[in-house]
Amino acid sequence: MEPLLRIRGLKKRYGAHTALDGIDLDIPRAEVFGLLGPNGAGKTSLIRIINRIVEADEGQVLFLGKPIGPEDVQRIGYMPEERGLYQKMEVGEQAVYFARLKGMTEAAAKTALKEWFERFSIESWWKKKVEELSKGMAQKVQFITTVVHRPELIILDEPFSGFDPVNADLVKDEILRLSREGATVLFSTHRMESVESLCSRIALIDRSKLVLQGPVGEVRKRYREQLYRLEWSAAPGSSEPLWPTGVEILERSEVEPGHHRARLRLPTGLSNADVLRPILEVGEPLFFEEVLPSIHEIFVRTVAGQTQPL
Repeated sequence: MEPLLRIRGLKKRYGAHTALDGIDLDIPRAEVFGLLGPNGAGKTSLIRIINRIVEADEGQVLFLGKPIGPEDVQRIGYMPEERGLYQKMEVGEQAVYFARLKGMTEAAAKTALKEWFERFSIESWWKKKVEELSKGMAQKVQFITTVVHRPELIILDEPFSGFDPVNADLVKDEILRLSREGATVLFSTHRMESVESLCSRIALIDRSKLVLQGPVGEVRKRYREQLYRLEWSAAPGSSEPLWPTGVEILERSEVEPGHHRARLRLPTGLSNADVLRPILEVGEPLFFEEVLPSIHEIFVRTVAGQTQPL
């Protein structure tokens, strides 16, 4: 299936500074896609080019197979990190205004907005001015105005800043629901725990280059370190398992009498059966699982230059 966005050879410079240097990236339909990178890596420049706020110096962005044009902006919902609500306007009036800018009629906008306000339990805010809202409350309004016109592409830049955990979970649920209903969500954040719980795919930009991309599960496996967690039961005072040659015991503890736990690094080529056989000789396996690096760990190591790109 044709991806929603196909980005090829994208370059952007600001004077002597290169913000993007030959970015190639496909963003599939109906997925939550994580765009990651340290500050100054080029993420914001890429987002602004997709939104046609700035133009690329080289390369192209294809929207459903065609060069993205002014008419496609109506099919995009964009919530920038720098929030853009008018402080002196009433919340409802402002939300209707933004919806009409995206092509909705006033009647359709009011109907859709009231549904969203009910979903977020903020019906009483309709007549309030934005300046009366807390940062988190204003953030809810900004999110609603971003998605109310049911865009095919939703771009969220640090959408959870200002939210307490309860409201962050509420917005996460809505992001996943919108994706299930067919929207593509491009999600930029520094909160790696949100990436793992939301994103099906990620791309990491560092120093203007794309250094890592792929499905989250495959990326984690790509940087596996042969680490495993093993738990077993054995009679108190039983002998230590005779581990196969090359097994490195990183941690070892007895959680309670007869309940043992270990963190192991296994040599390449050793089978699960080879590891579990010594356990069966002294007791019974309870738990055996590979420990894959988190996206946070991969992010830190990649940006620090400790892993191979792509």
